[in-house]
Amino acid sequence: MVGSRGAVVPLFLKQRASAKVTSTDERMTRFWLSLDQGVRFVMNCVEQMEGGEVFVPKIPSTKVVDLANAIVPDAKVNIIGIRPGEKVHEVLISEDEARNTVEREHMFIVKPPETLWERGLQYEGQPLPEGFRYSSDTNSQWLDIEGIKEFVAPFEELFAHGQLEG
Repeated sequence: MVGSRGAVVPLFLKQRASAKVTSTDERMTRFWLSLDQGVRFVMNCVEQMEGGEVFVPKIPSTKVVDLANAIVPDAKVNIIGIRPGEKVHEVLISEDEARNTVEREHMFIVKPPETLWERGLQYEGQPLPEGFRYSSDTNSQWLDIEGIKEFVAPFEELFAHGQLEG
């Protein structure tokens, strides 16, 4: 999540002065969600929840090297290798989870595998096709360089005023 602890945006903003940025892998992709968007999504989901389901927002992806180039144009990108436990691509819904998931306009809902109480929960939405996987590398929504710049602009302002640590 952009603006959260451990996000790469503050690191790239800090590295901008040297025109050199570090990235772990040139293939790496991530989903992008601002802290404000995340809070609004959670508040919306709280109103809809029945119990046990998982709400997954439909959000854009980008390549981390594109993010670096949007923040530090013409940067020299130093690839340092994937760290232990790090993934090249994020997966928010696996093929197994997709069998119990419905799609809505702005989100997916992963239904609970079973409930301990009988409530006859019905989740409106379209079932997903066999083999569906919601992954940052195969996502249908992508931020281009201009979209990334717009997305990052509020964080550049916070960083400039010392309100976002790098």
